[in-house]
Amino acid sequence: MSYTNGLDNPQLYFQTKLYVGTGSSNAITLDGSENMQPDWVWIKCRDDSHNHQVFDSVRGVHKRMRTDTTGVETSSTESLKSFDSDGFTLGTQANVNNPSNTFVSWNWLAGTSVSGTTTGSGTGKAYTGSVSTDAGFSIIKYIGNGTAGHQIPHHLNSVPKMIILKNITGGSENWFVYHASLGNTKDIHLNTTGASATADSWNNTTPTSTVWTMSDQSAINSTDGNDHIAYCFSEKKGYSKFGSYTGNGNADGTFVYTGFKPAWLMIKQSSGAGNDWLMYDNKRDTSNVASTILVANGSGAEATGQSFNEIDLLSNGFKLRGNDARNNGSGGTMIYMAFAESPFVNSAGVPNNAR
Repeated sequence: MSYTNGLDNPQLYFQTKLYVGTGSSNAITLDGSENMQPDWVWIKCRDDSHNHQVFDSVRGVHKRMRTDTTGVETSSTESLKSFDSDGFTLGTQANVNNPSNTFVSWNWLAGTSVSGTTTGSGTGKAYTGSVSTDAGFSIIKYIGNGTAGHQIPHHLNSVPKMIILKNITGGSENWFVYHASLGNTKDIHLNTTGASATADSWNNTTPTSTVWTMSDQSAINSTDGNDHIAYCFSEKKGYSKFGSYTGNGNADGTFVYTGFKPAWLMIKQSSGAGNDWLMYDNKRDTSNVASTILVANGSGAEATGQSFNEIDLLSNGFKLRGNDARNNGSGGTMIYMAFAESPFVNSAGVPNNAR
């Protein structure tokens, strides 16, 4: 643990890994100085059009979701075959291991199993999950009860700033996102370019340090007993940040303070429609400016060298260097989630270095 309840070594809890597909069994070892067995693995092909592939240890191996579609969970025994002590192992499935294609995986640790019965209105339902209170991250799989006021324990012991959730067994439903900057009367969808919209998804109730509350929407609280998965995040100093900023439409763009050097960053203009969820990381762009992007809502290959969406990843935050409406539209509101490479100042009082 680090300075003022922060995290000295973010690589214990989050790592990005680049790899090349082999078309055969492929053990992917993470690069961090400390071994990490991931609980949430998000994979995207970089140089070809393939759906995003999301796996987690709560739903189990072989079971994949796609952030760029409304589809339900599917299974492939040749997708992610195991979560390993230092990474994960893949089978022959093309979306994660096509021969000679390049891939990126983003990996988060939760680690401690939890289970119980949901609370609030309606019939209590079973849930299971995995949590790291140190990292402020939990994965919760729950059954809907179709009743407004249904409360789901997240086990973070702190208030979530962002929740990403999906109905995984029923119908073709959007990915719903709660973001504290938008508040409890709005939601936004990870799989679309749409703006945030006024909705009662969260039952107009701000999450607490123990639960979040839902309306009776079938997409997130199905009365048919559908399973749902939720990825929940609270902020940890020096490790994670979930906030918003206003764009200025200028190459000398807005600076956003995070308190750490970002390793991973996702930005979405929430105030206007037609804007992708832009994804950056420090492995695909190893120096500034960073302009290599994937979009969480699309299956296309990554885009590179586009000056209009450039950013700098700095020792204490990030700065916009282009005029892209998606991340720096003049007067637009952008929401973001970010995870650290290193804290701005560690527990010994030593600052990190800029890129």
